[in-house]
Amino acid sequence: MSAVPILLRVAVLGLLLSSSAMASGQTATSAQLRAARSLAQANEAYSRQAYAEAATLYEAAIQDDPALRQAYFFLANSYDNLADNVRKDYAAKVVALTRAAHYYLIAADTLTGSNAPEDTRIGRLALEHLALIYGPRKLNDPEMARVTAERMIALDPSNVGSYVVLATSYENAGDYDAAERTLLLAKQANPWDSLGYMQLAGFYNRQGQFGKTIAALEERASIEPTNPEAYYVIATYYWDKAFRDVKLSNAKKQEFVGKGLESIERALQLRPDYAEAYVYKGLLLRLQANLEPDPRRQQELIREANELRDRAQQLRQTQPTSRPWR
Repeated sequence: MSAVPILLRVAVLGLLLSSSAMASGQTATSAQLRAARSLAQANEAYSRQAYAEAATLYEAAIQDDPALRQAYFFLANSYDNLADNVRKDYAAKVVALTRAAHYYLIAADTLTGSNAPEDTRIGRLALEHLALIYGPRKLNDPEMARVTAERMIALDPSNVGSYVVLATSYENAGDYDAAERTLLLAKQANPWDSLGYMQLAGFYNRQGQFGKTIAALEERASIEPTNPEAYYVIATYYWDKAFRDVKLSNAKKQEFVGKGLESIERALQLRPDYAEAYVYKGLLLRLQANLEPDPRRQQELIREANELRDRAQQLRQTQPTSRPWR
């Protein structure tokens, strides 16, 4: 979905209600009054997801009062959402996305240089959405995605998400060396942000470099030693590799199962009521049972896996919603 996050969507109802004349205490012109009316109507249409109507009204407001700079972002986002609504009509989708890109760029150009914190925030948000517009699921323009991501990095060199956008543009273009270099830079830019390590692990996994995948995940765990999810994720990667890679020898599978169990035990030590961890411990034990030549031991492992499955189900019934652990 291209919709603005819920808090911003709620905030839009109170945004943009002042033109340059109103803000300075001057008497509004008739055009500025029309702009204020159009803007209020646009915000109302946007809040009920009537994006075609909202786009028309935002355009009218901007035409009457170009000083409504933040309106460009919401105009762009209206077209962005329209593209989702007409996804089966390729031509209409491209038109909507092209207009969205145009207005996101105007929003970024006019807002990122502002001294007002809210302008700067929305300007950066415009760049983030613009990078998504140029992604493979939309306009699929890796070069423009790269240019946009580089601009995001220039605005905030410590923001790991911007490097991820840039790395994704390189990966989509087939430049895997540049993608890896960029993700390594992301770690350097903010070594305490787990996103960089997770994205690097995902990249290495897609490239079939399992050793580097685990190394990145373990490095992430080293900066979050009390976060059970960090060790849980390592275990899931070990299970996935042992379960899906048919080229692995049984000895290698047993090694990975053992390491996965070590990681999942660490997660459970940190969080004894971690339902998902019990699920994966059970899956790892079932995999271990498949590799076990002793029938008696095999049945013991399956019985323990069943107990863990039941334990996970009980915990889920008492934990209807997930709990944040970071």
